[in-house]
Amino acid sequence: MNRHARLSALLDLMGEAGHVDAVAVARQLDVSASTIRRDLNYLHDQQLVTRTRGGAVATTISYDLPIRYRSAGRRGDKARIGEAAARLVGVHDIVGLNGGSTTTEVARALAAREWPDQRTAPLTIVTNAINIAGELTVRRHVKLVMTGGVARAQAFELTGPLASGTLAQITLDWAIIGVNALDPAAGARASDEDEAQVNRLMVERAGSVAVVADSSKLRARAFAHICPVQDIDVVVTDVSADPGTVRQLRAQGVQVMLA
Repeated sequence: MNRHARLSALLDLMGEAGHVDAVAVARQLDVSASTIRRDLNYLHDQQLVTRTRGGAVATTISYDLPIRYRSAGRRGDKARIGEAAARLVGVHDIVGLNGGSTTTEVARALAAREWPDQRTAPLTIVTNAINIAGELTVRRHVKLVMTGGVARAQAFELTGPLASGTLAQITLDWAIIGVNALDPAAGARASDEDEAQVNRLMVERAGSVAVVADSSKLRARAFAHICPVQDIDVVVTDVSADPGTVRQLRAQGVQVMLA
């Protein structure tokens, strides 16, 4: 199990129980207790847990909202997709992230990454996702920018004119967006038209665009149009992706990464 997966697992356990024991978790994850202690020290430095004798307890930061995302299906695929997408991002890049379980994994991978100088902010993240902002706001090496907007309880996203107004004033190096459907002909789509509008503006403001979607989203159907395939530079999906769909995307000039 790599470090990012261990950190995510530790946060899961922390959210469920409110505390962890280093020795017990080490047995559960099949790693050494010293490895878990180092991971807990790292999470303590990031102000995500408070170290105790033999383990750690949750901070006052609410874990309830992110837990809903961590309980989403295909978590292993999404974690791998998140790690692969995070590797696209360079030091001092400005990254737009919309809401969703897969973009949440991208945010976690970016936050857990070892940056050259963590005393400054080597990364700027712009998001309309409430849960992503909640997880990143204590990361001292991340400059976090939230859009305004009206909160949608179903998706934990901010939408509407205030969100669009913020995005219209900025420029992104990367827009990394999760989608409800991706089709070589129909492009990227979302289930809600307000979310699609914010996603579309992220795409328009970005120098490069990556879509993160597990294989169940390929050739799926969704209500609202985000952008055509021609606007997408990279698709990051899992190894179960339909080979024919992958070939069609690549034939249109899209780099497809299988995580």
